[in-house]
Amino acid sequence: MLSRLSTPPLSVLRRTTLVFVSIITFVHVRAQQSPPQSKSGSSFSAKLINIEAATNETFRYSTTLRNGSDAAHVYDLQTNLPAGWIIAFKVESSQVTSINIDRGKSQDISVEVNASPEARPGKYKIPIHAITGKDTIALTLEAVVKGTYSLSLTTPTGRLSEEVTSGSQKQLQLVVKNSGTLSLNNINLSSQLPAGWEATFEPSNINDIKPSNSRNVILTLKVPDKTLAGDYAATFTASNSSTNSQVAFRLAVKTSLLAGWIGMVVILLAVGIVYYLIRKYGRR
Repeated sequence: MLSRLSTPPLSVLRRTTLVFVSIITFVHVRAQQSPPQSKSGSSFSAKLINIEAATNETFRYSTTLRNGSDAAHVYDLQTNLPAGWIIAFKVESSQVTSINIDRGKSQDISVEVNASPEARPGKYKIPIHAITGKDTIALTLEAVVKGTYSLSLTTPTGRLSEEVTSGSQKQLQLVVKNSGTLSLNNINLSSQLPAGWEATFEPSNINDIKPSNSRNVILTLKVPDKTLAGDYAATFTASNSSTNSQVAFRLAVKTSLLAGWIGMVVILLAVGIVYYLIRKYGRR
């Protein structure tokens, strides 16, 4: 009698497939995490190979280069970056382009990468090679550009000069704009003024500005009494932990009308007194 062939249940096939895929994935991840080895047994590894940051921030990687050969070697550090990108290799805070490592020893190397200002959001490969003689050790880092932090501070008309009066207050309107591609949070406003001057902002802190959006700020400027007429410089700043923007104002101080009339009266009074004294005592 022929025996009936049994078909494995569908659930068993799914479990088998899942186990097989898990094994393949594990082997692939371990292969990526293992330091690249050279024929001499040397290696080049990084604590983190993938870092995410804004375009105008520095990508910082901590790497280790190990000389596994039986002799000391000088390793030249080379890379191939996209146009406009900048890289720096640092050992104990000093920038280097090559490094001497004794046999069996390792050296920590800090890698600092700055993306091009025109870099679009996305993932970028950063290939690094440590070359000595015929031996080349490769390490590939990844920089994930998530956008740009950028802030601009100006006025609605773009005019950066105003006339103010000694002993008075003046209100100016400022515009804080998010000119980047990432949201800006906790933006503070501050000022640098001549001695004795005061400035207040409303609001003095902006919680959030989305990309391409702006907020209006009212600046109240107080000019001290008896401020001499002339031109004065003031600087106003909008900033947060990621970026900042400054604007310089030229402030022309004029004396008040009342002060001018008082000055004229004092001058006329002085002239009258002199005239009286001359008429009274001039013949003696």
